[in-house]
Amino acid sequence: MNALRNKVQLIGNLGNDPEIITLDSGKKLAKFSLATNESYKNQQGERVTDTQWHNVVAWGKTADIVESYVTKGKEIAIEGKLTHRSYDDKDGVKRYTTEVVCSELLLLGK
Repeated sequence: MNALRNKVQLIGNLGNDPEIITLDSGKKLAKFSLATNESYKNQQGERVTDTQWHNVVAWGKTADIVESYVTKGKEIAIEGKLTHRSYDDKDGVKRYTTEVVCSELLLLGK
């Protein structure tokens, strides 16, 4: 059960091409946003689609796969863990962000 404490699984489409960053150490980082859609019927019986956007980061070999095969609009499945962090922006304002750190990636669709 310990493996379920912080586990995220998502299937969605990329909003933009991934941003690939190579650090001074040579390690690669891939950052991208993933859109997941959920459909339901409202009180009037109309079908409504709710889109949620998720910030995703991938490191190392997973980042290499993202760089080689993943582009805007591509449907993928990811598994990872949820992380929260803070940073100071260029104006010195403290910002907070939540990201999914991707450990597994599956390419879907065509």
